[in-house]
Amino acid sequence: MNIWDKGFSVNDKIIQFTVGRDRELDLYLAAYDILASKAQAVMLAKVGLISEEEKNQLLEGLDELAHQVENKNFTIEKDFEDVHSKIEFYLTQKYGDAGKKIHTARSRNDQVLTAILLFFKDYLKQSSLKIFELIQILKNKAQEHQSDILPGYTHFQAAMPSSFGLWFSAYAENLLSDLYFFEAAHQIADQNPLGSGAGFGSSFPIDRELTAAEAGFSQLAVSSVGAQMLRGKTEKSVAFALSETCATLSKMAYDLVLYNSQDLGFVVLPKELTTGSSIMPHKKNPDVFELVRARCNKIQALPNDITLVINNLPSGYHRDFQTLKEILFEPMMQFMDILDILIFAVPQIQIEKDFINLKKYDLIYTVENINKLIQQGTPFREAYKQVGKSVEDGSYMPLKDFHTTHVGSVHNLGLELIEKKIDDFHKKSVLFKK
Repeated sequence: MNIWDKGFSVNDKIIQFTVGRDRELDLYLAAYDILASKAQAVMLAKVGLISEEEKNQLLEGLDELAHQVENKNFTIEKDFEDVHSKIEFYLTQKYGDAGKKIHTARSRNDQVLTAILLFFKDYLKQSSLKIFELIQILKNKAQEHQSDILPGYTHFQAAMPSSFGLWFSAYAENLLSDLYFFEAAHQIADQNPLGSGAGFGSSFPIDRELTAAEAGFSQLAVSSVGAQMLRGKTEKSVAFALSETCATLSKMAYDLVLYNSQDLGFVVLPKELTTGSSIMPHKKNPDVFELVRARCNKIQALPNDITLVINNLPSGYHRDFQTLKEILFEPMMQFMDILDILIFAVPQIQIEKDFINLKKYDLIYTVENINKLIQQGTPFREAYKQVGKSVEDGSYMPLKDFHTTHVGSVHNLGLELIEKKIDDFHKKSVLFKK
């Protein structure tokens, strides 16, 4: 069944090509198309376009379909073009004319867009909860290891003393920054397009504020032309949110691969988190973090992939938008898998401590030697030269104790401020409101 059927047949090759993977990918949208159709039925009854009896029939049938989706029994057979035609066919078969009326005052354009925006809204909330869980894990690890020294590197050269507390909290704070992109994408998706039709509204006396309330939108996409322009814009905003977060996670994964290497040996992964070699029996490979890095890097290409589809399109609907589902939906699920594996693995990371006593790390305390001279009244530039000369002539002695007495209090203050930022965001963000 095609909901645009006009009574004549279309070549099977055309049907096969234009349907593409919609039957498969539309399963992601089924629950949201049902929710939007329920809002449509309630509205149509209120404005007198269908009877109360017809509304009740439609709501009953849509509840049955929602139950099928929830129990993973909902399918889109080859007889149907997409999820929308399957739902309408089910209602028509069961209730006759009432099912045929569900599409009154809407187009497949605003129907698809509404389902996609509802899907994105729910996804952004669910993925944000996982990101926030990972933030809490990193914050807890930072508190646990706030005074454990970690050599800070610049240019791949040992530079200054840092700490695992700073390292873990840095990623917690950066993931919090990434959540601002999720909040922005959610606000863009949280605009009801239902009733914008094919992009030019409807001459029926529809109530778009009612459908917004019934479907759970906080505001309207007021202009019918502008509503259709949300297609592509919203996908790109979601892709940017994923991309920014993946940039953070990829960097963290790379750090862990590097820190786990024998050359550095800063962290140890439990053997249960590693894989082996088919020929070298000693190998314990950090494949999980290498795959996180690779998959995150692929996801960072999404905004560009979407731009290549939507760039230079005029206003209005174009079938080009169909390909956005193929570009975005499955990477969205992969992103959730990445978060799940990190939530599982990061708490199990073990921190090594003895490496900091290696002679090669003595030089990371040069700035502390400078600071000590400054406290004794030596101007910075003179102190800098004195310490530099001591390094060159071999007389340099690292002031490890001077650093150790300050690192705990400084890092603890930072953690307190980061924790306040995290709590404030959680209280204020729409992503965590029920």
